[in-house]
Amino acid sequence: MNRDSRLSAVLHALLHMAEHQGPMTSEALAACMQTNPAVVRRTMAGLREMGLVASEKGHGGGWRMARPLEAITLRDIHEALGTPRLFAIGHKSENPSCLVEQAVNAALGETLREAEALLVQRFGGITLAALSADFHRRLAARGAACGGSHHAA
Repeated sequence: MNRDSRLSAVLHALLHMAEHQGPMTSEALAACMQTNPAVVRRTMAGLREMGLVASEKGHGGGWRMARPLEAITLRDIHEALGTPRLFAIGHKSENPSCLVEQAVNAALGETLREAEALLVQRFGGITLAALSADFHRRLAARGAACGGSHHAA
């Protein structure tokens, strides 16, 4: 089953941006996200529309945070990505004629809506500042800087 890893990849890139002095190019972010710069530009455009990041053109330009980390939640980012589905579970048929399948759909549908609402609510309570603080705790626990990269083995 394929998983939608965009939220995870964007969070990773945003935390790198927060650690970087000045704007980061789409190429540099593409390396963080293990994708190509065109994907970064499309993804960041959605975040820019929501006021989470800003872009600067020209020499020395790139992407930068547009708000403090304390003012950006995982929910904000999830919404900026177009609120992708959180669960891969779904109905076999959306409008079944079978009464058994209708009962199954009703139970699954209600449960999945409740679970997704809870998850989105929890996303609203997690800020990028909290993720950044966790990263810094982990870095301090390691006891040494990573030589410019935060991906030490």
